[in-house]
Amino acid sequence: MAKKKQESAGLKDCIWKSGDIKWKDARFISAGVDVGSVSSQAVIMADGEILAYSNMATGFDSAESGSNALKFALEAAAIPEERIGYCVGTGYGRVNVPAADRTITEIACHARGANFMYGPQVRTVLDVGGQDIKAILCDEKGKVSNFLMNDKCAAGTGRGMEVFADLLEIPVTEVGERSFQYEGEEPDAVTNTCVVYAKSEAAGLLRKGWAKEPVLAAYCRATSERIFSLLERLGVVPEFAVTGGMAKNRGVMDRLMPLLKLGRLKSEWDPQIAGAVGAALFAYALAKKGKKKKRKILSAG
Repeated sequence: MAKKKQESAGLKDCIWKSGDIKWKDARFISAGVDVGSVSSQAVIMADGEILAYSNMATGFDSAESGSNALKFALEAAAIPEERIGYCVGTGYGRVNVPAADRTITEIACHARGANFMYGPQVRTVLDVGGQDIKAILCDEKGKVSNFLMNDKCAAGTGRGMEVFADLLEIPVTEVGERSFQYEGEEPDAVTNTCVVYAKSEAAGLLRKGWAKEPVLAAYCRATSERIFSLLERLGVVPEFAVTGGMAKNRGVMDRLMPLLKLGRLKSEWDPQIAGAVGAALFAYALAKKGKKKKRKILSAG
């Protein structure tokens, strides 16, 4: 598959466009917009295949973030917004997506998106979002059969990792690699149950003279244990896929997988777009059923 990728100056923001798909030949154009607490994604599909997507940081206004994500994906695809037959919103801020004709939970969307991105063999999906952790069991069609969710605290989530990276004054994208740049003893005093306590404990370790790398290692280990406890309660069924930004953090993932005693599936797609992919697939199905769009055109807003 030929791909064209463009990256902005930001570490997280990017847009992507397929070099193979001709949207003018498509019968149905659908869109999915996933507004999370940390990042937002928009995926545009042509007859169920990914035409373009955007991935950007979520701002203070979730409605504006959703609109911007869709706008950037449309610009990448060079397609007019009125060509979209149906749009589904999902994620933390799904009720505030102006372009959405309908909203669907991120649990359903991540399961469906993982099925598309990793294949029909997926049975367990782990999604670590900005504010919560979701462990999902699904069938060969990406339909949810069971799930567990932790949304009581940002511990183990993307937001918690960002808070920790800010404390140590390093880019969050470097956390995983930096956590392995230390081979000695790790400190034990980093909690896996509360971001506030973890931050306080980390500050205390730094004052005692611990370097950043062993403190990072301890926090990544605590995060992996937090995630494992949720997966253990649900019961992991192979094959196992990970979606969301934490999938890119090997400091957590390489410590989690030995606890699970299994491997994880790989995909050519960015794991952060899974929710938007699932939303776009639901939108595609609804468009084929003749559902009419209800939203206002972005340019008219």
